[in-house]
Amino acid sequence: MIRKIALIAASALCLSTGGALAAGEGGHVEDVTFAHEGPFGKFDQFQLQRGLQVYTEVCAGCHGLKYVPLRTLSDEGGPGIPEDQVRAYASQFTVTDKDTGEDREGLPTDNFPAVVGTGAPDLSLMAKARAGFHGPYGTGMNQLFRGMGGPEYIHAILVGYTGEEKEEFGTVFYENTAFSTGWIAMPPPLSDDLVTYADGTAATVDQMSMDVASFLYWAAEPKLMDRKNAGFVSVLFLALLATLLYLTNKRLWAGVKGKKAHA
Repeated sequence: MIRKIALIAASALCLSTGGALAAGEGGHVEDVTFAHEGPFGKFDQFQLQRGLQVYTEVCAGCHGLKYVPLRTLSDEGGPGIPEDQVRAYASQFTVTDKDTGEDREGLPTDNFPAVVGTGAPDLSLMAKARAGFHGPYGTGMNQLFRGMGGPEYIHAILVGYTGEEKEEFGTVFYENTAFSTGWIAMPPPLSDDLVTYADGTAATVDQMSMDVASFLYWAAEPKLMDRKNAGFVSVLFLALLATLLYLTNKRLWAGVKGKKAHA
């Protein structure tokens, strides 16, 4: 039975390898360092603010964030935007009121609006959805052993354009070294100095890609810091409990072990 399972697994790996090679030389994702990585990492507030700017000025025309509440932009551990600025930011959106059915200005209690009609995917969970498709032929090994996940994929896509393009069946495709087939229908969205950062950071393609990738990961994992803190406290508690149990066990059985040693 075990041998049969091993043969099936080997066959599946060979098939996936052949498929990946047949698709072209795409799918190359580089490991880059983000501030939130590691057990003690945390989001860079200013990077999240820059990423929000890139999303708003570049990405929002085609991609929505319909699962992300606007009010979370002021949350601790996130972009940390003051509440009055969040209200001003929300007011630029037009939303349909669920009660009246009429259009009105957006409020912090609303979510980012969905973008329909473009055919582009919503980005609310993109950084999480793509996390499991890294590594050799989509096995996720790089995520498991090297911490590579969705942000690396998003960054690689945004910097992976080679400048080559082709047309097939009336659709223009752009060569991209990070995309699975090597060709993607999305035109290169970024170019140097496309946005102007308020903090004076140079808006290179690489910098903007890092910033928006970090922001989109925060959008998908807004409670990441809380989970890390809870995990750290749990590990400390378990270590303390294990120590107390060991000492208690040693004290309770000390007499019995002593008698056996003398016997």
